[in-house]
Amino acid sequence: MTQASADSPIVPLKNRALAAFLAWLAPGLGHLYQGRTAKGLLFMICILGTFVFGMCIGGGRVVYASFRSDDFRLPYLCQIGVGLPALPALVQADRVGRHQAPLFGGRMAPPSLRDPDELSQWQYELGAGFDLGTVYTMVAGLLNVLAIYDALDGPARHGSEDDESEDDEPKKADADPASSAA
Repeated sequence: MTQASADSPIVPLKNRALAAFLAWLAPGLGHLYQGRTAKGLLFMICILGTFVFGMCIGGGRVVYASFRSDDFRLPYLCQIGVGLPALPALVQADRVGRHQAPLFGGRMAPPSLRDPDELSQWQYELGAGFDLGTVYTMVAGLLNVLAIYDALDGPARHGSEDDESEDDEPKKADADPASSAA
């Protein structure tokens, strides 16, 4: 293991697996647990803000789980990366699959099994907002996957002091007046 330089201290991390799980549950929560408050709040605000913005421009219809052959919702596999905010879609999918009325005014519920044109109607009513909202919520989920990895493995470390890149050597030679005289 390499030694850290004085300007890049090693951050002592608490239980990494728990931090990663908390980071999945709610973006930034794992970082708050580890005591990395600024990073945790940054992730929480940015990732949840992106997710909520996508939900708003998509009319609350862009995050839904559907694994039917006629409507296999691949974007949900990205959206679930944001954790708890995307989990109600699974409850809604179960309710719709059992022909029960969806909760929350139909938000996060898949299109009805009884009306095959409902998805087309959503896309018509929301226009580009449906596609953009889907993309925003997918990006939020994928960004949180990166934040989960950061909670699991800690901050990125730049090599040790002993490791010098080849780019640094010519600069040192140019800076030494004795070597330039030769």
